[in-house]
Amino acid sequence: MKNILIAALLLFTGITVLAQETGADKVLFKLPGVTVTDLKGTKINTDKLFNEGKPFIISFWATWCKPCVKELTAIADVYEDWQTETGVKVYAVSIDDSRSSAQVKTLVNGKGWTYDVLLDQNADFKRAMNVNAVPHTFVVNGKGEIVWQHTSYSDGAELDLINVVRRLNAGEPIAH
Repeated sequence: MKNILIAALLLFTGITVLAQETGADKVLFKLPGVTVTDLKGTKINTDKLFNEGKPFIISFWATWCKPCVKELTAIADVYEDWQTETGVKVYAVSIDDSRSSAQVKTLVNGKGWTYDVLLDQNADFKRAMNVNAVPHTFVVNGKGEIVWQHTSYSDGAELDLINVVRRLNAGEPIAH
């Protein structure tokens, strides 16, 4: 019954739901295809985001969002270790509009973030992913299926994030 209610809610919001178990993880929904740009202006279709079959993280954020910047900075401090251990990749998706998006590259460079940073200036990807507030972070399995999500940030929450990736890599179930 719970799965039916979740499926109905997600279908109502326009997201394709995959109501199946995939062994180690329960799929919440498939990564939608929306066009965003990277910091160089290259157009990218979001359903083509990948990490060579390994899990990846999508973090929606904004330059004006202090918890977002705090979360991405905390992840940056351990990102190299995470990549070495798990092979995870982070896509940081800025929801800044055309007026504030010019600040994104300056902030990213100033913080020394090495993530793939994407710009969602028209909020198309944000809407397709049903993001209502930032930070909103998703874990995507190697098949482009969202298996975990979390909103807000508190100190240490990045440990929950990497533990989800570790569990995926180990083929263990993901708690939602």
